[in-house]
Amino acid sequence: MPSSTSSATSLRIVIAQLNFKVGDVAANVDKIIAAAERARDELKADLVLYPELALTGYPPEDLLLRPGLQRRVDESLQRLLQVRDIGLVVGYPESTPKGLYNSAALIAEGAIQAVYRKQCLPNYSVFDEKRYFIAGDQAVVVAFRGMRLALAICEDVWASGATLEAAAQGAQLMLTLNASPFHADKWREREAVLRARVAEAAMPVVYCNLVGGQDELVFDGQSFVMSAQGEVVQRGEAYVEALYPLDVVVGNQPVVQPSVVHEPLPLEASIYQALVLGTRDYIHKNGFGGAVIGLSGGVDSALVLAIAADAIGAERVEVVRMPSRYTADMSLEDAELEAEALGVDCGTIAIEPAFNTFLDMLSDEFAGTKADTTEENIQARCRGIILMAISNKKRKIVLTTGNKSEMAVGYCTLYGDMAGGYAPIKDVPKTLVYRLCEYRNRIAPVIPQRVLDRPPSAELAPDQKDEDSLPPYPVLDAILEMYIEQDMCAEDIIAAGYQADDVNRAVHLVNLNEYKRRQAPPGVRISRRAFGRDRRYPITSGYK
Repeated sequence: MPSSTSSATSLRIVIAQLNFKVGDVAANVDKIIAAAERARDELKADLVLYPELALTGYPPEDLLLRPGLQRRVDESLQRLLQVRDIGLVVGYPESTPKGLYNSAALIAEGAIQAVYRKQCLPNYSVFDEKRYFIAGDQAVVVAFRGMRLALAICEDVWASGATLEAAAQGAQLMLTLNASPFHADKWREREAVLRARVAEAAMPVVYCNLVGGQDELVFDGQSFVMSAQGEVVQRGEAYVEALYPLDVVVGNQPVVQPSVVHEPLPLEASIYQALVLGTRDYIHKNGFGGAVIGLSGGVDSALVLAIAADAIGAERVEVVRMPSRYTADMSLEDAELEAEALGVDCGTIAIEPAFNTFLDMLSDEFAGTKADTTEENIQARCRGIILMAISNKKRKIVLTTGNKSEMAVGYCTLYGDMAGGYAPIKDVPKTLVYRLCEYRNRIAPVIPQRVLDRPPSAELAPDQKDEDSLPPYPVLDAILEMYIEQDMCAEDIIAAGYQADDVNRAVHLVNLNEYKRRQAPPGVRISRRAFGRDRRYPITSGYK
């Protein structure tokens, strides 16, 4: 491999923890070049390390099947060759006669000095890279300004092979490009895995991770540097774009110099910030002017309102109270208090006229039947029509307010409270909703305590409470976690100490309502097993 003739005794690497937009190759390369110029001119760097597939954003999914995308990638690589006096390690899809690779190029001195092709292609959970890419089969070690650098891409460092092969070829420092999505405590897993790789290969690792929201996924950043002794000597902040300089003393055993180690956020803070970032990027990257929310006075819509206001600013959020004959006065009062606390415009549109009109229209069809959930669903659908009308007229996205517990058991109405464009708390169990509200109130009290204390209710029937139809949420959420996230069967959950009636009912409802979840809007993934990209079950199934 070509090498620099520099006799420098230290190497300065900048970790470019950046937020890219999938498919917007021109804007992405502009951001890459701007970061390189700043790293060179202000931070006096020798090399910049970018995240995985920085040119296209991650994951580009079936955009990779379009020849036009690859033409833009090739044109952008030519632009990067014009960057002088600094090296770039950039991730991109590489088209070859054999097929498409997930690759990383080291660009310096106006040329591509080395290309590494990802060897381990993840094909589980939210990943399906084998649909698009073929696997590389060789380590790449390149000499650069007095050091032998190994390149790796994300999944490569979750197994031993690529790291050990690079070490065997004389690598002194590993640079790894990553698009590692967030779930709760994911940072611990990453650092534990890298500690194992460092122990095997006896060399330091620089880990650059993507930041930003992409549909359901959130990338939390938290890039880090680990010494050859397995110590984290630098860690970036979560959920922010930043350039982090790292100095490496060049020698037979290079030493990474300690720098700022940002402490990871506590669990509730980390999840809340993931929800904010995912919501913000979905709204901004899709060009919406603002958001509209149906504010019920309950805990779920209160949390979604706080997330939205923190994500895009209160001035761009609108809430609507939509009372019916079953809406309690305290719900209207609490909704108004929530809007006032956050400085959000709050309107009121009663659904009673629409509800009565629908009942009148359907009176012949419903003759001789008793009122049931049908009438409850009509109320929810009246609200859905109102919110979608506001969305269409004002170009604001409707944020739905359903949580994971409700989505799991179908305690939600198709074309009613499920109507909307994005579902910020779709992967948040009800019990965690309360914890996140308490966290947000510690920053500033924006959710009335009464909302947190009163029993949750859909308020679609007289004196209705959620626990009239469902097990208590602490019980339900524990059962759902075992069934959905741990894939435990009903018998094993019962053996773990849960009532058979509660378990069987919950499992039956989860299976029954797959058709609803298929029609739900996307929402932020915070768990290991979110509905949608993670958990893909057939709607029509005889499995019991």
